[in-house]
Amino acid sequence: MGALDIRGDCVNWKAQISAEINANRATLEQLALTIGENPELGFEEVRAANLLTSALQEAGFEVTLGIAGLDTAFCGTLGQGRPNIALLCEYDALPELGHACGHNLIGVASVGAALGLAPFVGKLGGTITVFGTPAEETGSGKVVLVRAGLFDQVDAAMMFHPSSQNLLMATSNALDAYEFEFIGKAAHAADCPEEGINALDGVIALFNGVNALREHLPDGVRIHGIISQGGTAANVVPARAVARFYIRAPRREVLSGITAKVLNVAQGAAMITGTQVEWNEFELGTDNMVPNHSLALAFGANLQRLNVINIEEFAEGRGSSDMGNVSRVVPAIHPYLSIGDGLVSHTPEFAKASVSQEGLQASITAAEALAYTVADILTDPLLFKAVQEEHARLKESSVL
Repeated sequence: MGALDIRGDCVNWKAQISAEINANRATLEQLALTIGENPELGFEEVRAANLLTSALQEAGFEVTLGIAGLDTAFCGTLGQGRPNIALLCEYDALPELGHACGHNLIGVASVGAALGLAPFVGKLGGTITVFGTPAEETGSGKVVLVRAGLFDQVDAAMMFHPSSQNLLMATSNALDAYEFEFIGKAAHAADCPEEGINALDGVIALFNGVNALREHLPDGVRIHGIISQGGTAANVVPARAVARFYIRAPRREVLSGITAKVLNVAQGAAMITGTQVEWNEFELGTDNMVPNHSLALAFGANLQRLNVINIEEFAEGRGSSDMGNVSRVVPAIHPYLSIGDGLVSHTPEFAKASVSQEGLQASITAAEALAYTVADILTDPLLFKAVQEEHARLKESSVL
């Protein structure tokens, strides 16, 4: 490819970026298929991380694999100075379902955007950073990277997510994940039950207490749990029982109060059953997503340039993502692109769509739109200022 002409109209230089991405199309699609057909669980994504980092290295990025103490997290950089714009990769799969959330497409889209921008970074100015963020589903890898300070020198962050619709902005719920372990005393359930203390009763009391709490919870709060250990035999009073709960709310500030109430319920459940209870976070908590409108609208304009239609602007999300933590520290977007009508994530049908031709095309389109938006920020001081000022206002108003 020739040198990027940033002095000409935007159609011309964006066409050059698209040409670069499409020159790598076969490689990118094969990456998406290979990762999609070889699913790896969170923090075990060795193959995916190696494939994505190899593609970045071949494009001239300086890559470090194994950042923030996570073996399958990575950082690739190209360019120098500010603005520093981050493209985020996900690549973990779901237990038993594989890539039923389409993370194989997410990682490839961000790498594809990076490949499209790579030949032109010197002309555009600034720095392109690609973060590999493992274990979104079960380990909140982005939270680890945020806490390690890896976003401290980043000016904006973006990624895309597969969906059944085209959507520029969606909120997400803040989430806490707690495991409760109740300890009792074993005894023969028929011969001498009075000698036992039933740990399962503690878990059941916890569930009943949480159900009683629901009447007094604000709209949008979700609490859902499972019993992961309830005893070993029906004729033995369970000496140990374990439950896991996800607790969600539209804002972190609301969630903290709700979580405190659930912990009180657990303590009360132990008291009324004579058991002992301990709890721990089995996953790192995530914050609610706060999308940057200025950045999202720029991404939307680029989707329209790519002839994407039926684009919704905003929706309130009910799930959770560690991208919320990123949005607290830097301006961030997490838009959605359709890979098929009527799909529901975390299903076998979604996993199949993630390796379909429609899914592969969505990943390429996302790569182009992400790359366009990065280039917009690097070449348009007014857009960069608007993105930064919006983020500053949200911080001042305590939204972040």
